[in-house]
Amino acid sequence: MNGGGRAGPVVWTGIIAATCVLLLLVQQVLWLALPFIFGTVLHYILVGPMQRLVRAGHGRNSAALMVCLLFLALSALALAAALNWSRGPEEATWEKTLGLYLDGGLAFVHNSTALLEQRFPMLAEMRLTATVNGLLRAHTEHFAEKHLGTILMGLATWIPSLLLAPFLSFFFLRDGLRFKKFLARAVPNAYFERALYLLHEVDQTARRYFEGLLRLTVLDAAVLALGLWTIGVSSPLLLGLFCAVLAWVPIVGSIAGCLLVVIVASTDAPANPFIAYGAIGVFVLVRLLDDFVFLPLTLGRSIRVHPMVTVLMIFVGGALAGVVGLMLVLPLLGVVMVVGETLGRLMTNPRLRARHRHARALRARQAAVDLDIGRERRGTPTPNAGL
Repeated sequence: MNGGGRAGPVVWTGIIAATCVLLLLVQQVLWLALPFIFGTVLHYILVGPMQRLVRAGHGRNSAALMVCLLFLALSALALAAALNWSRGPEEATWEKTLGLYLDGGLAFVHNSTALLEQRFPMLAEMRLTATVNGLLRAHTEHFAEKHLGTILMGLATWIPSLLLAPFLSFFFLRDGLRFKKFLARAVPNAYFERALYLLHEVDQTARRYFEGLLRLTVLDAAVLALGLWTIGVSSPLLLGLFCAVLAWVPIVGSIAGCLLVVIVASTDAPANPFIAYGAIGVFVLVRLLDDFVFLPLTLGRSIRVHPMVTVLMIFVGGALAGVVGLMLVLPLLGVVMVVGETLGRLMTNPRLRARHRHARALRARQAAVDLDIGRERRGTPTPNAGL
C-alpha cells in the first residue's frame, strides 16, 4: 500500500490545470468564496485550542462554542481599542489624516527628485522635480474628499458577506469530523484506506499552510517593527503588523507595504528624506530575511513545491484572478497537489485496482445468486435450469 512512486508529468499537468480552473471559479463567485475562505482560515486558527479543550474532557460542540466566543470577544476588544486609538483629537478626521499622509509622500518624492537634480545636472535641465510634482498633484489633489467615501462604501458592501466567516468556522469546527466520515462512506472499499489518507493529508496540508502563514506573519511583524522603531518611525508595531498582513498577497502586497512604510516615515520627517530611505532599507532587509530564512522555516515546510513551480503559479494566479489569485494560488496548489498525487497513485496502483475489480465481481456474483434465489421462491425457472 505504498502508492506507486512520485507523480508523473501527466498528474502534474492535471494538478496545474485543476488549480487554474479553481482560481477562475473562485473569481466568478468571489462574494460566496470569501466567507468560506476566511471561515476556513479561522477554523485552522481555532482548531488547535478546540482540540486541547476536547482532550481536557469537554464535548466537541461545547469546545467549538467556547473557542468561537472567546475569539469574538477578543476581536471586539481589539477593534474597540483600534478605534479608540485612531480617533485621536476631535478635529482630526479621516480625510485630514489621509491628506496629511499624502502630503508626506509627496514631500518625499519632491525631496528625492531634488537630490537627484543636485547630483545629475541633466535632470535639473529637464525640470524633473517640477514635472513629477505636477503629475502627482494632478492625481492626488482632493483625493480624500473625492474617493475616500466611495472606497469605504465599497468595503461596507462586503461586511454582510464577511460576517458569515465566524458562523461557518463554528460549523467547520463542530461538524468537520462528521463531514469527513460522510465523504469516506462514498468511497469503494478497495480504496477506503487511501481515501482516509487523502482526506487526512488535504486537511493537514491546509492546516500546515495557514499555521505557517501565521508564524511567518508574526516573524515579519516583529522584525519589521523592531527595525522601524530603531530608526524612529512612529507606530512601528501597528505598521509592522499591517505590512506583514499585506505580504500575504505576493509581490503586490510587498509593494503596497513598502509604499506604506515610506509614506509614514516621510510624514514623520518631511524635511529629512533619509528617514524614509532608512525605512526602505529596513523593509528590503526584512523581505530578504523573509525569502531566505523565514519562508523556508514556515511555509516552505507546509507546501513541498519546487520554487520554479511556485513562482510560475504566482504569476498564473495573478493573471487569472488578480489579487485574489495571488492570495489563493499557493494554498489551492497545495491542496490540489495532495489530491492529484493521491488519486494518481490510486489509479495506477495494480493491487488496489485488482482489489476493486475483485470486489465488483463478488458483488455481481452475489447479486446473481440473490436473483436466482428469488426466482426459485417465486417458482420462476432460472437461466441455468436447463443445463
